[in-house]
Amino acid sequence: MAHQHIEMNMQRIIKSTNLISDIEKIVAEIKHDKLFVLTDEHTANLCLPLLDPWIAVKDVSRVVIPANDTNKTLENLAHIWKHLTQNGATRHSLLINLGGGMVTDIGGFAAATFKRGITYINIPTTLLGAVDAAVGGKTGINFEGFKNEIGAFYPAACVLISSRFFSSLGRKDILSGFSEMLKHALINSEAEWKKLLTFDAGDIDYEWLTDAVFRSVSIKEEIVKKDPFEHNIRKALNLGHTVGHAFESFALETERPVLHGYAVAWGLISELYLSHRVCGFPKEELQKTVRFIHRNYGAFALDCDDYEHLYDIMTHDKKNANASSVNFTLLSGIGDIQINRVAGKDLIFQSLDFYRDSVGL
Repeated sequence: MAHQHIEMNMQRIIKSTNLISDIEKIVAEIKHDKLFVLTDEHTANLCLPLLDPWIAVKDVSRVVIPANDTNKTLENLAHIWKHLTQNGATRHSLLINLGGGMVTDIGGFAAATFKRGITYINIPTTLLGAVDAAVGGKTGINFEGFKNEIGAFYPAACVLISSRFFSSLGRKDILSGFSEMLKHALINSEAEWKKLLTFDAGDIDYEWLTDAVFRSVSIKEEIVKKDPFEHNIRKALNLGHTVGHAFESFALETERPVLHGYAVAWGLISELYLSHRVCGFPKEELQKTVRFIHRNYGAFALDCDDYEHLYDIMTHDKKNANASSVNFTLLSGIGDIQINRVAGKDLIFQSLDFYRDSVGL
């Protein structure tokens, strides 16, 4: 069997075993006139060559933007629009996003807005991109210092997941994606959580990892299918992200940027503590998860003087109903999701204390 896939209401997820034949098949199934491939500078050099045999026989127009999340900007979005316009893209053109979450985010948003929406395909090249940004239809850019401030819900026609890209990733990039998988396991089932805690980042079994990625994506898509526009249960996917995004923004401001998945892992420590305090999340599961995170992700240094600013960042989060309280997704147990739980400032500060104690700061 060339590939297996799960059908979703808007989006096909394909676990590819033969990249070239799978992409040929998918592109042939989607009616289009012109074909465009978006990469960043890294994926243009490292990943695009894997598609060369296919690109060589197709008339594909290539768009390249600078790498890294700091380049998920209005300027680069305009660069993509300009390229599409100048190269004769129409409403019936097809855009392929080949890259990590930054490429699929900005490429998806370019597709959502160009001529009021063209079809696109995501081929995530990072573990984080595969389990997080590439699936679920959230697209966007950063604006005025806020992450993903401008965006749209606009799912890809198809997401092609190929482990050929994962084996070239460094340990940090693998771990950055793995924290999103850990989050999916926590909101899903104890069985999945236990499986993931056996992961050894020092000796990676790529076949095991690819199967785990596919299960992880299935968990996310099940939730997205029930609630595509995040009015309700999709908020489960925000676990770890309210504090995690605050860490990430703060790290950028203080010029010591961290990978998104690392920020989420550290955010999970604080938010599982809040889950324990607010919803009775069991202590043993809390401790086991925290130990796994500390062992693999180390620590992001912060002290008590930073709490006020971190809290301020959290109150700006898009997920808050109002600016004076902070909205969280918490758990009362593994797989037992509690959305729209509000925590006060004191408790949030205590959760940051817990984070610092847990990672030995």
